Amino acid sequence: MIVNERELQITLERIARMQKQVAELRRKETNPTNYRLAASGYLAEIDRMQLEVREYLQFHPADLLEETENTQLA
Repeated sequence: MIVNERELQITLERIARMQKQVAELRRKETNPTNYRLAASGYLAEIDRMQLEVREYLQFHPADLLEETENTQLA
């Protein structure tokens, strides 16, 4: 789970790199079956990271700070 802006930025950069890798694979791989097999892992990881980004962005920074403080007190 993403817990701060630094982790958000790193995750967004990883997503962009993986998307570029998939796009490059799509251009180079001539066999559709091979492409799907090779790209499926990247696409699953992109989906997972995008879900983490959405979960992080749904909260205002003050909400995240409050949640962190409550976790530390428990």
